[in-house]
Amino acid sequence: MTKPMRLILLSLITGIVLMFIKFVAYFITGSSAIFSDAAESIVNIVASGFAYYSIYLAAQPKDQNHPYGHGKVEFFSVFIEGALIFIAGSIILIKASYNIFFPQEVANIEEGILLIFITSLINVAVGFYLMKRGKSLRSLTIEADGKHLQVDAISSFGLIGGLFLMKITKLPWIDLVLSIVLGLFILYNGYKLLRKSISGLMDESDQEVVEEVVKILGTQRQVDWIDVHNLRIQRYGQELHIDCHLTLPSYYPLTKVHDRISEFDKVLNQNLDSKSEFFIHADPCMPECCHYCQVSDCAIRTEPYRKHIEWTTENVTRNMKHFRSSN
Repeated sequence: MTKPMRLILLSLITGIVLMFIKFVAYFITGSSAIFSDAAESIVNIVASGFAYYSIYLAAQPKDQNHPYGHGKVEFFSVFIEGALIFIAGSIILIKASYNIFFPQEVANIEEGILLIFITSLINVAVGFYLMKRGKSLRSLTIEADGKHLQVDAISSFGLIGGLFLMKITKLPWIDLVLSIVLGLFILYNGYKLLRKSISGLMDESDQEVVEEVVKILGTQRQVDWIDVHNLRIQRYGQELHIDCHLTLPSYYPLTKVHDRISEFDKVLNQNLDSKSEFFIHADPCMPECCHYCQVSDCAIRTEPYRKHIEWTTENVTRNMKHFRSSN
């Protein structure tokens, strides 16, 4: 069993235990707000089960039908989790609306608060651990699962505060208000997960990764890397697929071009946390490149070097050489 699968299994077991505790709290109190918290736990279990399968599938090697691997399934997993959270939030709001007309008496608030507090502490610990490991493993599924548990913990702490206030004030309508607020909070977080998954499935640019790659290129820049442009990055699970254009001196023979591209590839792979696959197109330099080209022994130079162009996300991602993008 791989590390990501063990982490998701931890989340799944935690979700089952916490769901049991929360439903016990609901049955002894009759609180609509606690029911809202317990209902979300069902989503946690279903989502973790699907995430477990998606992690297994994402780890499968590339094949003829999936030349880029199976990593995209992680975005689909996050979409399922976001959709389930959104549905849970909707159900919670429907039940809260029902209880406005048919209120239910709340009892044993102290016991309910204690049980929810225990689940909150467990969620905080497991959620923090999953988010930390998900970032280090570059797994969107694990990170999303950890974020979900942390959101669950935050909503539970809010629930505890509300129940405590209801106990002090003896105002039963606070339970309904809490349930509605929790339902809206859950809906919002479901929307954020849906948005993140759709952006991944649509190959929306990951700005943080782009900035990281540009920073590495800037610090490891070689003299004959005249410019880099048309940089594009796609994420497939834990792998990155990067393609770009690298401008090299036009008089380089094919073997030297190949060697320089291999070095370019090596520099990025050694400095990126993720496993990366590169598609690098070699561009020949043009006379217009001379004013920012730092190759000192160039036999075809038409004008002296006079301008240093910093590599930024703006000029590296454009589909044009830097003498055009800098104008």
